[in-house]
Amino acid sequence: MSNKRDYYELLGVQRNASADEIKKAYRKMAMKYHPDRNAGNDEAAEKFKEVSEAYEVLSDPAKRQRYDQFGHDGVKSAFGPGGFDFNRDFSHSADFQDIFSSLFGGGGGGIFSEMFGGGAGARRRSRDGAQRGADLRFDLEIDLEEAIFGVERNIELPVSEPCGECNGSGAAKGSSRETCRQCDGHGSIVSNGGFIQFQQTCPVCRGEGTVIRTPCRKCNGTGRVKVRRSLTLRIPAGVETGSRLRVAGKGEGGLRGGPSGDLYVVLHVRDHEIFDRQGADLACIVPVSPDVAALGGDVPVPTPDGEAMLKLPPGTPNGKIFRLRGKGARSLDGSGVGDLHVRISIEVPVHLNSKQKQALQTFAEACDTGNYPEAARMRKKVNNFMARRDALKKQS
Repeated sequence: MSNKRDYYELLGVQRNASADEIKKAYRKMAMKYHPDRNAGNDEAAEKFKEVSEAYEVLSDPAKRQRYDQFGHDGVKSAFGPGGFDFNRDFSHSADFQDIFSSLFGGGGGGIFSEMFGGGAGARRRSRDGAQRGADLRFDLEIDLEEAIFGVERNIELPVSEPCGECNGSGAAKGSSRETCRQCDGHGSIVSNGGFIQFQQTCPVCRGEGTVIRTPCRKCNGTGRVKVRRSLTLRIPAGVETGSRLRVAGKGEGGLRGGPSGDLYVVLHVRDHEIFDRQGADLACIVPVSPDVAALGGDVPVPTPDGEAMLKLPPGTPNGKIFRLRGKGARSLDGSGVGDLHVRISIEVPVHLNSKQKQALQTFAEACDTGNYPEAARMRKKVNNFMARRDALKKQS
């Protein structure tokens, strides 16, 4: 059994809480425990990880349903073999950037998001002004077959790249960036408040340390232009909903010679018409006729590797589950293949002709209570209940 705390308890909400209530609760907890507000406080950092994990699950309807049904084991696979990743991007669960705009003043949205902080001030710069491009996120839906066997997919995405006109400087040709006079190129200013000094981002250059007097016309001084990039993505076998693929250097382009960020592709596996999936295990329902269930026989069962024959013993009850070892999906980490769980569903025949009805009638007349032990046990329980009821009535 998992020793993790209940996600609803961590966020301080009821199990029937709405999406807005969950988001509001997380906003409050995140602002309280965020590492930037609790420097050096390991306990607060750990608390922030816990509430972020809880929010990622409860803000995603599919993950929340699995958690409500199976607990922590039901969503364990969503975080991959390494467990929950504190540095991952949570924005697919809800508007994460909206939550943290109150912390960082950041913004943004759409299908892409900057993964490790909002706004230009959070991007890494070197002293010569080179700036690394932001990491980007792309959500991709795939079929279960593609998740099980792997696939090569072509995707097209809009990204920002360094402007070719100004080489990413943002300054028009013949001009250059100038040192900010407000902060003397430091990117921040310090103000005194008695015995305390306050340091804040320079409002003039916004932390750049330099300003542009004559902006480039093509990029309007931003140093970047929007382009559409085509990319061939190789999805390995065994991925599942929540799996992330990192494509190095395919994120937002850097500025002034800085390196490009990375692209993180977050996968979402569509529901399947035959199989349900839980980690590497698969489950399916196979209908069988009453005669096969009663007499036993071989039943064809679908598996990822083709049809397999399941031998039913005589008297197989409705709802009986059989496990076929090694007939599930392959694990992403290469640890093996899961199992296939087959639930038997006895199908009642319909559209009977007169001959078939007569045959069933003859069969029914030939049977007695010994042929239906479950019904006999139920009748005995009902009789005991009625006898107990009558005895209590006589006493009243």
